[in-house]
Amino acid sequence: MKKSSSYNLIFFIVLMSFGFKLSLAFTNLNSLSFEESLSPLFGDSNLVRSPDDLSVRLLLDRYTGSGFISSNMYQHGFYSSMIKLPADYTAGVVVAFYTSNGDVFEKTHDELDIEFLGNIKGKPWRFQTNLYGNGSTHRGREERYRLWFDPSKEFHRYSILWTPHKIIFWVDDVPIREVIRSDAMGADYPAKPMSLYATIWDASDWATSGGKYKANYKFAPFVAEFKSFSLDGCSVDPIQEVPTDCSDSVEFLESQDYSSINSRQRAAMRKFRQRFMYYSYCYDTVRYPSPLPECVIVPAEKDRFKETGRLKFGGTEARGRRKNRRQQRPEIESDPDERKLL
Repeated sequence: MKKSSSYNLIFFIVLMSFGFKLSLAFTNLNSLSFEESLSPLFGDSNLVRSPDDLSVRLLLDRYTGSGFISSNMYQHGFYSSMIKLPADYTAGVVVAFYTSNGDVFEKTHDELDIEFLGNIKGKPWRFQTNLYGNGSTHRGREERYRLWFDPSKEFHRYSILWTPHKIIFWVDDVPIREVIRSDAMGADYPAKPMSLYATIWDASDWATSGGKYKANYKFAPFVAEFKSFSLDGCSVDPIQEVPTDCSDSVEFLESQDYSSINSRQRAAMRKFRQRFMYYSYCYDTVRYPSPLPECVIVPAEKDRFKETGRLKFGGTEARGRRKNRRQQRPEIESDPDERKLL
């Protein structure tokens, strides 16, 4: 068994020991049909709804990608779906599940992103999370990760919670990132109503090894599948003169399981970030000499990253082991897209 695969298995066993049932994320989620909550965004011919309208397939071929958008905009909310990603060669392909209001507030838009980045055959999918507030795109807040499972083999639930006080990104029942709003963030914290989007598209110019590997349409169509949609939030009209009172909706959101992280989940989040996060803007001192205000610097995490915010090859402990073995075998250079967590 490859070393990276064995660590994935260990992480899975650790999660199971915490009592997580990874196929079932949360409880009592409202499950909506496509007609109830969503609308086609683009590439209608490549958007295939199931006969029962409870799932949808987004296709990318050489002619177009595809996407959908929520029928309403929400002032804070919980956005969630079971997703299965394309298999085999997926270099250059991006599948995005995100919230935004860029169509309404073009110069001051807010956004919360989960973006899955395809790879060459035999290499795993990677993904990143990001957030923008009030058009602060020049201050990206990216984190990049690998997963402890193959997201093309079965469905997993991916979720975004957004309240006036916090943002949590979830994979199944595991919180992978938490952003607590601080006064110092100011307008960088998303505050205006947003829609939910899901898209599949060709990002060959940057998605895989900085554009080295392009989408290969010999493997098309690339298919991303979505089901078990869940949307909770305060539906609003962003341009209405009298603002909608969303206090009851926010109170509801903050009372749900997905709005808090218990001790077991926090331990799982810590282990996930130790094993599978390979870039964080909070540790990128070249880009941000002083960490942005929401950053919580964790010494055990910081020690694993270079000043560029990228993972040190193997970490401190592994480098020591390699130093002792240097005369026994040559050191193998790491793949920049697959920084193995030793």
